[in-house]
Amino acid sequence: MEIAAIRQPGLTARQKAAIIVRLILAEGEDLDLSRLSPEMQADLAQEMAQMGLIDRETRNAVIVEFCEKLEKVGLSFPGNIDGTLDLLDGYLSADTSDRLRRMAALHGSGDPWFRISGLASDLLAELARTESIEIAAVMFSKLPVPRAAEVFSQIDPERARQIAYAMSLTGTVEAPALNRIGHALIQAADAIPRTAIEANAVEKVGAILNYSPALTRDTVLAGLENDDADFAEEVRKTLFTWASIPSRIDVRDIARILREVDGTTLVKALAGSKGKDVATVDFLLGGVSSRLAESIRDEMQAVGKIPAKAAEEAMGEVVAAIRRMETEGDLFLIALDPDDPPAP
Repeated sequence: MEIAAIRQPGLTARQKAAIIVRLILAEGEDLDLSRLSPEMQADLAQEMAQMGLIDRETRNAVIVEFCEKLEKVGLSFPGNIDGTLDLLDGYLSADTSDRLRRMAALHGSGDPWFRISGLASDLLAELARTESIEIAAVMFSKLPVPRAAEVFSQIDPERARQIAYAMSLTGTVEAPALNRIGHALIQAADAIPRTAIEANAVEKVGAILNYSPALTRDTVLAGLENDDADFAEEVRKTLFTWASIPSRIDVRDIARILREVDGTTLVKALAGSKGKDVATVDFLLGGVSSRLAESIRDEMQAVGKIPAKAAEEAMGEVVAAIRRMETEGDLFLIALDPDDPPAP
């Protein structure tokens, strides 16, 4: 937005910018001013605070000049590496995108916190363990809450306590220092040795089995029991299936989950599982109003017997909706107690 280039006589560039911003806000439009530098945001706010009434003629003149300026613009570019890579998302390989971000960090350009928030949780946890308490506190302060909670659970409780206290002292960190800390963390992350295959074997196998048909999942787990009982037990602990719902979902989240699932699919899943997973059916229906639960039970009765394959697909869609909500930070699964037996 080339506001600074407006040349209406009698007004400064800041005053014209304030007029345009005020007009856009008055129309109820969204305007992301956070993309401006902190200095520009402060200047704009101060200018708007000092301005009083603007006559109609002056307002119209500023609008005309602003529109004329926009009409002369052919193309605009983000102006920074992070915005450019966002623009090219899906067109560049992951390796190329990562390499460009590393180059930007090496030369002190780009937003380091954008890349830090995308680092793997185990890598962020390693940084939290190896960096100073103060640096780790700044990192957690900048991470989105779902990511911060995920990483927090992977570090020693005493370390977590120290970091939590230090976070109360991060409010005085200024933008230049924040930028330097971010670039230092990027360099530290790049220096941590990584295996050629990033994923943990237990988590990888568990993730695959989560999306596998029940027969395949049960057969593989039975085979793993014979090959390596300890590994099979660890894999079972990572699984989240239809049967896991009562032990891993907070009853207060049930209504939100059911809104994410097509009604027909939900009825098929419930009707198809009532013969073997009664606990899950009762748990889900127990989390909604008695009137809605009765209505759903009537629909389950009306659809009759559901073929096993259709029932499994429907249950899989409910589980997939829960996992999607978890990934997006809309809900948190209840953590398993290490002493609890793994889910079936």
